[in-house]
Amino acid sequence: MAKINTKDFIESLKEMTILEIKELVDAMKEELGVDPSAVAVAAAPAQEESTESANKTVVLKSAGGNKIAVIKILKEITGLGLVEAKALADNGGNVKENVPAEEANQIKAQLEEAGAEIELA
Repeated sequence: MAKINTKDFIESLKEMTILEIKELVDAMKEELGVDPSAVAVAAAPAQEESTESANKTVVLKSAGGNKIAVIKILKEITGLGLVEAKALADNGGNVKENVPAEEANQIKAQLEEAGAEIELA
């Protein structure tokens, strides 16, 4: 089997979604008995940690082609009623404000998987 160099591995990671990276981490834990997330946290510089822990706002730019799935997720995430979630999907706007970066990334991944266009502010 050909060995993958660091540069190619990093480029591959850049092309993956958050959910695909999570699956990769889980597979590494299972197959190799290694938790790469623990290594990454230990090796990350202090400046990156403080930036990553900053609170974010999840902004819906577009619901995309699968609006019904996006509305269902919006209802689940925000606790909005059907009418309010549909209005948010139709018009865009802030889904959640002042949430931890990790939670914001999870929300973003969930909505993007349903076809929405999301921005973190």
